Amino acid sequence: MSTSPRDRDEQGRARNARPRDGLGRPLPYGAPGVERQPEGVPRTPAESLTEAQRLLDLGRPFHAHEVLEDAWKTAPESERELWRGLAQLAVGLTHALRGNASGASSLLDRGARNISPYRDDPPHGVDVAGLLDWAATGTGVPRLARRS
Repeated sequence: MSTSPRDRDEQGRARNARPRDGLGRPLPYGAPGVERQPEGVPRTPAESLTEAQRLLDLGRPFHAHEVLEDAWKTAPESERELWRGLAQLAVGLTHALRGNASGASSLLDRGARNISPYRDDPPHGVDVAGLLDWAATGTGVPRLARRS
């Protein structure tokens, strides 16, 4: 257990070292948790979409959000809002699964607004139209990319 009020990494940045459950909720120190996604992993857009989809399919949207957030932070300026919106959709699903309907609705709406400008020319095979339809209903597991 940390002696400071906040856990810190080697560079002094705040990092919560508490274990988390499959939906990203913090558990008490020492409790078994779900392995967290490493932060700052460089991935291609295709690798980010594949890994995030794998996590969504496993019922781990919080972890998918972390992958999509890494992509958002490293994306070219022209794609940042797409990746930000995808991360927000994953967090919206996280809130829905946690039973927070209000938070889910807010994040699904925000995510949909952020990805909607990409509808007519979606980069990397992202199924923007399908995700917008999914966000409107919030049911099932979203498909990030169009199937080949």
